[in-house]
Amino acid sequence: MSITSWVLAIMHAIKTEILVNVSPQETRVAIIENGLLQEVHLERANLRGIVGNVYKGKIVRVLPGMQAAFVDIGLERAGFLHVSDVMPLRKDDEPVIDFNSSEADVRKWLSEGQELLVQVVKDPLGTKGARLTTHLSVASRYLVYMPDLHHVGVSMRLENEEERLRLQTVMAKILKTEAPKGYIIRTVAEGISDEALAHDIVFLEKLWQSIKEKALLVQASAIIYEDLPLVKRAMRDMLNHTVEKVRIDSMPAYESLLDFVGEFVPGASEKLEFFAGEMPIFEMYGVESELQKALKRKVPLKSGGYLVIDQTEAMTTIDVNTGGYVGNVNLEETIFKTNSEAVQVIGRQLRLRNLGGIIILDFIDMTDEEHKLQLLSALEKVLARDHAKTSISQLSDLGLVQMTRKRTQESLAQQLCELCPECEGRGSVKTPQTISYEIFREILRESKFYDTAQGFLILASNAIIDWMMEEESQTLGELETSLGRPIRLKVDSTYVREQYDIVLI
Repeated sequence: MSITSWVLAIMHAIKTEILVNVSPQETRVAIIENGLLQEVHLERANLRGIVGNVYKGKIVRVLPGMQAAFVDIGLERAGFLHVSDVMPLRKDDEPVIDFNSSEADVRKWLSEGQELLVQVVKDPLGTKGARLTTHLSVASRYLVYMPDLHHVGVSMRLENEEERLRLQTVMAKILKTEAPKGYIIRTVAEGISDEALAHDIVFLEKLWQSIKEKALLVQASAIIYEDLPLVKRAMRDMLNHTVEKVRIDSMPAYESLLDFVGEFVPGASEKLEFFAGEMPIFEMYGVESELQKALKRKVPLKSGGYLVIDQTEAMTTIDVNTGGYVGNVNLEETIFKTNSEAVQVIGRQLRLRNLGGIIILDFIDMTDEEHKLQLLSALEKVLARDHAKTSISQLSDLGLVQMTRKRTQESLAQQLCELCPECEGRGSVKTPQTISYEIFREILRESKFYDTAQGFLILASNAIIDWMMEEESQTLGELETSLGRPIRLKVDSTYVREQYDIVLI
């Protein structure tokens, strides 16, 4: 069976539930497939994502060496616009101009002070500003309208050739009296009526007209169009034939979604259900506990093996280990079984943690070539179910697979966590012994500059003071004798492990 056929069969077997948790501060949407949490999306009232938003921007700096420009769109950091996101597109959505030609020079397309409409394709990440494009698009339930294109395309995920042809024929019929326009038919359009497509076309063209009119009225560095809030985006983008129920724990949100679905997702209203349980919805379905697990480095496998997931700014590494699993056949079979199980878990963890960018998968080394081929095939099948675009390399001699996964927003850990203020992201802290010796060296250094001081007071955390009193009492006594001045210790409960102060007394 081909990967395409396998994915289609799996998709038809999947039973999906969408859980919506709404609070004044935050909205969370969980995707449950066959009883297992696969994705979590969150949006905080004071920090909404901006992907899809359209701005009237102003170029503040052109970078010929990078073939790009920085664009002020009214946010804290300027957005980044590459020349490939400015040049006209072919039918395959690729720039019409060869990057090796002189026409690709960014200075031929952009200049400082120039005003233009841009759309955010990637949220600001870390210290980087938003990634921008001038190839704008607006989405409805079944279609994406792209004014820069002049043809009708169909999502690659809609695999049925007969249905693809039907939808393109319907679109040609609706648009027959007009100039060619750029539309992409979305995967959820499978099986929908001619009237539904026509309704979406009218909606999108009215929306695009309003964007153009507003752009003429506002000054640069201002927002022109803002995408739907998370809950409505979820209904627009995720509500398909595999979804059996959408459970919402807020009555106002439920009623709002009923209206929205009634207008934009006809026939799906019966899937919506208000959740009135006494237990919070995410606790009832085990989502809260799964979220906590998704923030840990170590992910256990049923066989006894485990994954170790480390995320850095440059890349993410996923290391596969056999752990306590010893198998019952031979070492090669044990390794193959652990790697095969890891592939399934990796696919889920990528979606659940929303990991993106460069990802290195470090599988346990295998010698059997057939096992290597089977492992790569299994990985391709798992990734084919991912909504984000992925690509993978071959398995190296060291058991490494390099892959990329499209990143449009911060990962789950980046959204929910921050660098540890104690270790500053190192993932470890100095031992009490190390810190004690640092303090002793600093006292010796300071005593040479402040020889009139009567003594020294050490302020530190409980762990450090306990160590110095119990393990370093002799060292303290010898230091006091050497300096001829007393050294006092005092616990400050507000200090973290590596924080201390030395006060002259």
